[in-house]
Amino acid sequence: MTLFLSGLPLWVMTLVLVVLPTLVSGWLLILVRHHVGLQRLTTNNEVAGFKFAVVGVIYTKLLAFAVIVVWGRYSDAEITVVREAGAATTLYRLAGGPEPEAVATRAALTRYLDVAIGKDWPQMSVGGESPEATTALDELYVAAVRLAQSGARTNPVSVAMFHQLDIITEARRSRLHLALGIVPVVLWWALVLGGVLTVAFTYFFGTVNLHAQVLMTCILAFIVFMGLYVIISIDHPFTGPVQVNSAALQRVLDDFARQ
Repeated sequence: MTLFLSGLPLWVMTLVLVVLPTLVSGWLLILVRHHVGLQRLTTNNEVAGFKFAVVGVIYTKLLAFAVIVVWGRYSDAEITVVREAGAATTLYRLAGGPEPEAVATRAALTRYLDVAIGKDWPQMSVGGESPEATTALDELYVAAVRLAQSGARTNPVSVAMFHQLDIITEARRSRLHLALGIVPVVLWWALVLGGVLTVAFTYFFGTVNLHAQVLMTCILAFIVFMGLYVIISIDHPFTGPVQVNSAALQRVLDDFARQ
């Protein structure tokens, strides 16, 4: 569900996750006020106010924790792509030379990056991975092994090549894992139910000025659902309008083409 929501345009996501829930929250308050009455609600103000303060603090901390964790993992996804690009650049330089094995290694590396951009990214946007990219990475390993066995590189250079190749592999596995989503299901239940209950708690209060109370409830709902909106937007780092793109890898490919 969050994968689907993450893939929506920002204006649609804003409407579905923020605007509509805020309007519904205000409408439900008016409905409760109409059926229960002001006098019965005002008797709850003192006790409900104390309990609402506790509920609000607990949910605020939970929401802030989720935002910080998701943003940190989103940043990790960006760093992972940059590390993959950096390792590819270093490997390309280590594999420089006129030998057929070196040319084949550079060609295999170029093909892997091209397939990763063209195939992996579209698949990651739906929580999957590209078999073509896996095959291209396997072919890159084969080419690197042949280059190392040819004796055209000293042992330290070969070790450095495979170290960079390992970084590329680890980076790809990391981004494929992050593409599945960051927030676990149990935390989503706590965030959504906690947000709904926090907003619903305002229905136990009663003020003479109904318009002011509706406005306060809508503001609270807006803040709560805006927090959920932020989390959903970046929960899948490679999906939707707010995503980690393949620009870093594309720049490496462009550099290869100029050499």
